[in-house]
Amino acid sequence: MVNIENLSFGYTRKQSLFNQLMLALEPGHIYGLLGRNGAGKTTLLKVIAGLVFPREGVSKVAGFESRNRVPEYLEDICFIPEEYHLPSIRISRYVSLNAPFYKRFDHEKLSWLMKEFQLNPEHKLHQLSFGQKKKFLLAFGLSTSARLMLMDEPTNGLDIPSKSQFRRVIAASLTEEQSVVISTHQVRDLETLIDPIIIIDEGKIIFQKSLAEISNSLAFETVEEIKENVQPIYFEEALGGYTTIMPNTKGKDTKMDLELLFNGVIANTKGINQAFKS
Repeated sequence: MVNIENLSFGYTRKQSLFNQLMLALEPGHIYGLLGRNGAGKTTLLKVIAGLVFPREGVSKVAGFESRNRVPEYLEDICFIPEEYHLPSIRISRYVSLNAPFYKRFDHEKLSWLMKEFQLNPEHKLHQLSFGQKKKFLLAFGLSTSARLMLMDEPTNGLDIPSKSQFRRVIAASLTEEQSVVISTHQVRDLETLIDPIIIIDEGKIIFQKSLAEISNSLAFETVEEIKENVQPIYFEEALGGYTTIMPNTKGKDTKMDLELLFNGVIANTKGINQAFKS
């Protein structure tokens, strides 16, 4: 679906955000793209969408080079940005103008999602709240049936019930032919949805594993104290003790803590990745 090879990019000549970046994404997955502020998550989505161009290397989606933005490519990709501007028109008018660009647009799915999100087709977009606008963009995006969906911080602006609703409709509406990439800081909002996990730092992919690989190789446990003879790969102080990441040498079935994993990968990349080689 997505193939990025030897990609280098920077917004200025002196700055290099990506250097020889490699990434391959397959259909049928909801990828979680995690990283610190400024790590390049949004820029990577824009490169895949063909909105910014690499200095070197190539980004391809379903065989089409992203930067060329040919019609056959554009009808099969939907990018929902974190920041957006919607015109001062009714929802129904927006749909009638934009749906024809997607040959597999599903109006029945849109109707269902509009009801799920409690949106009225006759409401004007500029009069909606930030959260309602985000819900509409999500509803429209999912209804395009695009084989690749790129979402930048999709849960920002959503209240707690709406975040739960978002997870439910994403899981219910996607097919095995589709691939989704969700860039987010809100890891706890999406830890039950995203798989595999991709972590980017300093312009490089430093971690890319499925949930099955993570649970097989790492154990997430809370202990009262850190013993000298049992050193975790990574740990944080917590109420009543420490939360730890240990090599899962005994095949334990523990619940993954995505926020702890992210912090562990950033703090001890080598140690975390080494656990998958054992």
